[in-house]
Amino acid sequence: MTKTVHILNGPNLNLLGQRQPEIYGRETLADVEAACAALGATLGLQVRLMQSNHEGAIVDQIHAARHEAAAIIINPGALTHTSVAILDALNAFEGPVFEVHISNVHKRESFRHHSFVSLRAEGVIAGLGTEGYQAALRRIATLLAAT
Repeated sequence: MTKTVHILNGPNLNLLGQRQPEIYGRETLADVEAACAALGATLGLQVRLMQSNHEGAIVDQIHAARHEAAAIIINPGALTHTSVAILDALNAFEGPVFEVHISNVHKRESFRHHSFVSLRAEGVIAGLGTEGYQAALRRIATLLAAT
């Protein structure tokens, strides 16, 4: 049976490839989705990518994942540093959670160094560009195969 991984993206990630390409690169969110879907198929995983600029919508996506997904990859964008609501929702999810950041947040402004999501995540991947999503998928495949 194919297991599903939800890939959740927060505010402004819909502008990936257009917004600050010197930091986030030129790949679009559609490029990320295609790469993850292809890798997921190779790993025996179904990938569902979602994005919202609204905190409540992301919380709703996490709630839905409780019934639909074996794991979550989340790039909460700026909500990483502010959202206890996202942390609380992730704490209600029973599968593995991986936090992904395209840039190295520890090399940027100090407010970006704190993450509420990291308190729940099995792993945090930062600074690998959009390849971080694929690294998270590979680790999830390993973890799910062991269960």
